[in-house]
Amino acid sequence: MSDITLAVAVERFLTHRRALGRKYLSEQAELVLLMRFVDARDVENLDGLTSKLLDEFLASRPRTRPRSFNHLLGVVAVFLDWTVSQQLLAASPLRTRRRRVTAEQIPFLFDPAQVRRMLDLAGRLADNPRARGRGATYRTIFALCYGLGLRAGEACGLRVGDLDAERQLLVVRGGKFGKTRLVPHGPSIGQLLAEQHQRRRNGHDTLADDAPLFTFDGHRCVHPGSASQTFHRLLPELELDVAAGVASPRLHSLRHSFAVATLLRWYRQGDDPTARLFELSTFMGHVDPTSTAVYLTITTELFDEANRRFEAFAGPAWEARR
Repeated sequence: MSDITLAVAVERFLTHRRALGRKYLSEQAELVLLMRFVDARDVENLDGLTSKLLDEFLASRPRTRPRSFNHLLGVVAVFLDWTVSQQLLAASPLRTRRRRVTAEQIPFLFDPAQVRRMLDLAGRLADNPRARGRGATYRTIFALCYGLGLRAGEACGLRVGDLDAERQLLVVRGGKFGKTRLVPHGPSIGQLLAEQHQRRRNGHDTLADDAPLFTFDGHRCVHPGSASQTFHRLLPELELDVAAGVASPRLHSLRHSFAVATLLRWYRQGDDPTARLFELSTFMGHVDPTSTAVYLTITTELFDEANRRFEAFAGPAWEARR
């Protein structure tokens, strides 16, 4: 058994995960909760963690949603498994099981017509004393989320120097997993970015590369939370028909819609979606294709395309047997 303190073990664990390219910020917050709980019970060393103590900690957190509880449980489990791999503990004391997730809602997917209406509504947003160019700014941010599958934080956090108009590339820095990636784009997105860049340059001879591309005060990037609030204020005007069992649309739904639309396009082009999943995973900034597969909701259109492909493949064999 180890006499290392829990705080030291957690610090080493976080350093290890971040060396692998993970930000691990939400996970750090979960482990801080554990340390506070344990400290309040006068337990300092790692080997003081018992199954009973861990059960009490998990029961003390008000996590009514199974997904939230399972995230907390998962963070603790990964940490304890790491301590075993580092021979800090002989075995993990965690015995609590994951909660079953039932009746999970299907994500809402925007179709191109709905997105065009959303972008038009965003473009007509009026300025206010603290937000000039409000409509054009949010219209471009939403277009990047749908057209390139960017996360809201990635789009809002773009800097002037991240634009490479000559090669039609965006440099997306500090994504979810702390990685920087190059995202190619077409002329339509390029035109939107060029217009945004020009709006930022109005009244400035030059702009530093680290100047925010989307900003209302000239110094700070538009906050993704503000973009999300604006998006939700526009939703009622779209009068969307959300079927039973489908989650309410949110800003992240644009990124989800991009992934499914890409898969559908590959089906219609006759490409092998499975073979190209690595490309989509890299494009969207995922660590591996498993993360990307979460986005690939089966829609009626996808099901129809898959059926047509199967019939084309199996048809000759069926005819031969007749």
